[in-house]
Amino acid sequence: MHIVPPALDRLICELCKLPGIGKKTATRLALYIMRRSAAEAAGLAEAVGQLHGSITLCSSCYTFSEKDPCEICCDHSRQHSIICVVEEPGDLLAIEKTSSYRGLYHILHGTLAPMEGIGPDELKINELYTRLRQENVEEVIIATSSTVPGEATASYLAEKLEPFSLKVSRLACGIPMGMDIKYADMYTLGKAIESRQSFGR
Repeated sequence: MHIVPPALDRLICELCKLPGIGKKTATRLALYIMRRSAAEAAGLAEAVGQLHGSITLCSSCYTFSEKDPCEICCDHSRQHSIICVVEEPGDLLAIEKTSSYRGLYHILHGTLAPMEGIGPDELKINELYTRLRQENVEEVIIATSSTVPGEATASYLAEKLEPFSLKVSRLACGIPMGMDIKYADMYTLGKAIESRQSFGR
């Protein structure tokens, strides 16, 4: 006896495959879609169906884009002498929301994880070297996350970029804005001390 109709159960199972979506959330989303009109549901299905056909990777920075090169790489108002290296396209979106960075990007599409068989050749690291040889780059900002794989990837890149005549910097990390210092965990506080900066005079 099927309490949940098979078609609805299939949608729940597919939604469960999304990151961060458990059975409970998937069920809630599926029921929400069911309550919408057939036209709205069809619009959602069409958008998902066209995703892979419409979006490709930018041949320069390797972000998701509907044109090649992408909008950022084509923007002549940006600083083309600076490249910010991030793990995933979502990291690019997060940095863009700050409106504090006006350079270019390079997406690695992951981090080094030798135990999982992910080495430099599985990431877009060689493509970064090619860009540095072909383009007039003055600075590379390594903006990988402060996780163990992110730090390992940052250290690897910093070492491999030494032969290039350019500035290599690391995204600062530490105490969040508005946070009371006594509530910071030991690791975060330690990174904040390591990443300390001088006051400009």
